[in-house]
Amino acid sequence: MDEKAPAGRLPERDRPWVMRTYAGHSSAAASNALFRRNLAKGQTGLSVAFDLPTQTGYDPDHELAAGEVGRVGVPVAHLGDMRALFDGIPLADMNTSMTINAPAMWLLALYGTVAAEQGAELARCAGTTQNDIIKEYLSRGTYIFPPAASLRLTADLVAYTLLRMPRWNPVNVCSYHLQEAGATPVQEVGFALATAVAVLDAVRDCGQVPPGRMGDVVARISFFVNAGVRFVEETAKMRAFGVLWDEIARDRYGVTDPRQRRFRYGVQVNSLGLTEAQPENNIQRIVLEMLGVTLSRDARARAVQLPAWNEALGLPRPFDQQWSLRMQQVLAYESDLLEYPDLFAGSHVMTALVDGIVTGARAELEKVLEMGGVVAAVESGYLKSALVASLAERRRRLESGADTVVGVNRFTETEPSPLTAAGADAIEQVDPAVEAAAVAAVREWRAGRDGAAVDAALERLRADAATTANLMPATLECVRAGVTTGEWAGALRRVFGEYRAPTGLAGGTGAGGDATLAAVRERVAATARELGSGRLRLLVGKPGLDGHSNGAEQIAVRARDAGFEVIYQGIRLTAGQIVAAAVEEDVDLVGLSVLSGSHLAVVPAVLDGLRAAGRGDLPVVVGGIIPASDADALRAAGVARVFTPKDFALTGIVDDLVTVVRHANDL
Repeated sequence: MDEKAPAGRLPERDRPWVMRTYAGHSSAAASNALFRRNLAKGQTGLSVAFDLPTQTGYDPDHELAAGEVGRVGVPVAHLGDMRALFDGIPLADMNTSMTINAPAMWLLALYGTVAAEQGAELARCAGTTQNDIIKEYLSRGTYIFPPAASLRLTADLVAYTLLRMPRWNPVNVCSYHLQEAGATPVQEVGFALATAVAVLDAVRDCGQVPPGRMGDVVARISFFVNAGVRFVEETAKMRAFGVLWDEIARDRYGVTDPRQRRFRYGVQVNSLGLTEAQPENNIQRIVLEMLGVTLSRDARARAVQLPAWNEALGLPRPFDQQWSLRMQQVLAYESDLLEYPDLFAGSHVMTALVDGIVTGARAELEKVLEMGGVVAAVESGYLKSALVASLAERRRRLESGADTVVGVNRFTETEPSPLTAAGADAIEQVDPAVEAAAVAAVREWRAGRDGAAVDAALERLRADAATTANLMPATLECVRAGVTTGEWAGALRRVFGEYRAPTGLAGGTGAGGDATLAAVRERVAATARELGSGRLRLLVGKPGLDGHSNGAEQIAVRARDAGFEVIYQGIRLTAGQIVAAAVEEDVDLVGLSVLSGSHLAVVPAVLDGLRAAGRGDLPVVVGGIIPASDADALRAAGVARVFTPKDFALTGIVDDLVTVVRHANDL
């Protein structure tokens, strides 16, 4: 732009944010090809999606990995997979974001080793490991170890990158998943900042970082946020984040350089807010949500990745991802947004909105700190219960019509959509042979290693884990020896143990004002009387590695409000564990929740297990992101009902569960 630009404009147009697409599926080779295609289309950074076995520290041939390999991301089991994933992509010149948490140290060790093999200087490598383990206990479910051990791994990684990879963001504090789990803007800001404080306190107290370097640590902490469709409020939320982060960095950690206190964040707009009904409406939702994190120059995202219009239907195709990338490019290059200073400076409306969120979020943060910090708030169940309650209130507003979702609870009349006319062809299909190939490949990898070197590396890892030593050197030795993802995590499981987070159901209730619930409650009681039992018993199960438990928890809360006795043991259960619980608890109905796309593998395994246990008569229902053709297959296999995101009325779903029980018992 000309330096004599008209008054009110910037002398030079701002550079656009980093544009990413969250991508990865099937195999390292297939994902590499997808990365190359996206980069050729003008994407300026990579955002790697890993499959659930990788995220939870299992190899493709583990029992819990069945049906999950390559489905929601790329499987990376060892150094060979990481080499294939980035083959021909110069990591020294790339900005790579990796959505990985519990095994973040492991994946960064693999990434750094491949970069070094390419001849890159680690000090030049730029990117981010998500590495926010706290939100995994609250919303996403890919935790492995207890909170204290997990924070130790995070602190070790922060200390390592400070010295060896100073351009790397070692942790990406995530409010994104908190919003999906029900957080209000106030809770989202307050809880995320409580997590950031826990991470920084752990780094400060670990003894590995000189006190004079805390400003450098704070400067590399980034955030990953969610942007909903209420984009004016979302803009205020981002400005509030910046105000409080500056305050915390200055007052709690003594950071004097304003540049180091700058709030740095990337964003993916709200995937779970996309709808299966009238999915064409998702296009405008995505654009409006993008505005919430780009309109305000003083609070603009550093990196943006957008979901695709069909993510409520299944895995997006390359065309769908291209469409979302083009949305960013049109805003950045065709519009005049980047030519102006902050559009909200001096706005009384925005100032009032920001002040309200700052006040509320500061109170939430102080409450968590008074409880002993975010780890104590996780372990007590406070945070999870607060999110379950907030999500229940959000669902109540949707069901009552107080909140409108176009095409779902209002304006539901519609024409057939040409976008979905192709049926299953409207989403990316993962070849079932992918899993078998991954299983064979990891076994071949193990067979070709130096067994003694592997054993020695794992022994060092276990020994170091029992001390306060930084675990990155031992992890790098494991990488070089050919250790697998499952072996690395397994060695640490032996030292740290595993963890099962509170479900938060105790504090959840969401039926207030639902006039139809009384009638359903009477049906539940009448059915129990006819069966001669005290109460109907519902087992809610999460088979496989899918940790997105919001839907399961909301069904559990509403069913309990309707009079069911609900047995919910949390996430990540094998088919055998679910069958055993169903038999032992003598339940009347089993409800399975699967959002990862593994339903055609994990649901039949439960059905087969029930038949083998002599309970083939027990009705099973399934909920999740399930294409119509897959729903037909599940019903043919013996599933009584299939619910998808279009079934938003929870009380109606619970009423249908009563009908299923009655039909199963010939009532």
